[in-house]
Amino acid sequence: MKFDFSKLKEMNDLDFEQVAYWPFEVKIVVVVVEAILIGVLAFYLLVNDKLPVLEHEQATEIELRGQFEAKYRIAVNLKAYEEQLERIQADFSSMLKSLPTSDETPGLLDDITYVGISAGLNFKLLNWQQEIPKEFYTELPIQMEVAGSYHEIGSFVSDLAGLPRIVTVHDFEIRRDGETLKLNLQAKTYRTTATGAQ
Repeated sequence: MKFDFSKLKEMNDLDFEQVAYWPFEVKIVVVVVEAILIGVLAFYLLVNDKLPVLEHEQATEIELRGQFEAKYRIAVNLKAYEEQLERIQADFSSMLKSLPTSDETPGLLDDITYVGISAGLNFKLLNWQQEIPKEFYTELPIQMEVAGSYHEIGSFVSDLAGLPRIVTVHDFEIRRDGETLKLNLQAKTYRTTATGAQ
């Protein structure tokens, strides 16, 4: 059956009570127009309000997918992470043992004095300074001045680093005083705070 466009000219003269007798071409056009109107109405009444919800759900899906991928990567490497955590905990525990407790602090001063005298140095000054609290530990600075030869000073600093407790050397200055050298430095040791020891 061929579509006859000339029948569409009769649309202005059609009677709605005689729909059954309308030409086939007119019925097709009316059905297409009605389908378009129903589609547009359905979009604005049913679908349009749901589009922001759909966009939100799509964004949530992307976010959840990213979280899933991150968790999947962690889950795949969980054994390696657990081994790494055990190593870190062992290292942390070992480092905590290298920090003196309140009872061991005076003994550390004795150790420093012993190391200096063993190296052949003369102590001119050895003073505890004000403690400096940090988040997980407390700094215990010691100001000292020693006199001796170049090799004695080198031996002292080397032995200081070899103590069983952590001692670091800061702000050092070496000056010549006749035949001897004078070393002025600040050594720092560290003590755990109550929070850091847990």
